[in-house]
Amino acid sequence: MSTTLKPKHVGRNISRLRELRGIKQEALAIAIGVSQQTISNIENSENVDHDKLELIAKELGITVEAIKNFSEDAVFNYFNSFSDNSINQGPIGSHNICNFNPLDKLLEAYEENKKLYERLLEAEKKNK
Repeated sequence: MSTTLKPKHVGRNISRLRELRGIKQEALAIAIGVSQQTISNIENSENVDHDKLELIAKELGITVEAIKNFSEDAVFNYFNSFSDNSINQGPIGSHNICNFNPLDKLLEAYEENKKLYERLLEAEKKNK
């Protein structure tokens, strides 16, 4: 049994990262000043010229190292590591727990409005 690692296929990594970013081959080609066919050839190549790799990385908004070390498994593991804590997820973030009763706050606001209305009526009576 062999324990040698298979070399990374940089072109395949570029293709997958481009797809994840929602960028078409043609758009990437225009951005780096080559043809769409050149991008296709790059994505089919196991190794890519360092200068082209830097241009592609810049357009994808990532580093050259991210392209070289990209792993589908790592992406899936990253997203699968989030457990569903939706019960504890509030609009502000996780573990958003109220320290007050919202109904009490509503009643306080109602009472305050009532007092303001009464003061407004008194002010109207004095002005007549």
